[in-house]
Amino acid sequence: MGFISWIILGLIAGALAKWLMPGDDGGGWLATIGLGIAGAFVGGWVGSFIGLGAATGVNIGSLITATFGALILLFAYNKFLRK
Repeated sequence: MGFISWIILGLIAGALAKWLMPGDDGGGWLATIGLGIAGAFVGGWVGSFIGLGAATGVNIGSLITATFGALILLFAYNKFLRK
């Protein structure tokens, strides 16, 4: 998957994760994109670990996987790192 595809997937997945788990998280669009891109990696790892597949391109399955990973990261940030 190309660099631009990861940015597009990250933007959409990060925005969906923040929409599904609202709160005062701080950060702007760059943090949202970073959260989505990292979420794609985490979601892909978790998805392949439990047999659901990885984030392979800009499609619905990858979007769900990346959003799930971004939700995991957002939850971990809010629970453990944010004071």
